[in-house]
Amino acid sequence: MAAEDETQTTAKSAEDRKAASALASLDADESAGTNNVDHDAVSKAMKALGGASKGAAGTGSSTKNVKVDPADVALLVEELELPKPKATELLKSHEGDAVKAMRAYIAA
Repeated sequence: MAAEDETQTTAKSAEDRKAASALASLDADESAGTNNVDHDAVSKAMKALGGASKGAAGTGSSTKNVKVDPADVALLVEELELPKPKATELLKSHEGDAVKAMRAYIAA
């Protein structure tokens, strides 16, 4: 609990305090053995930390307007045993670069 107090006092903005609080509540839930996780709070906390909003390993690019080669999707489906939507999302989050996407997936 001392870590929670330290985190909250060192947080500089309200958003940082919210993120720290969400992460602290995750730790409390995990130690209690419950699976009731506020996914929105987790997403916001990860975004504040620079994690989840960037995809699997993070490039920070938008996934909406990235064109991916169907051959690259097929490659990821075959080699990483991913479903097509997940492979497409992974490629989009890495600017359509199959090598970056595969390295990020393996490193995660």
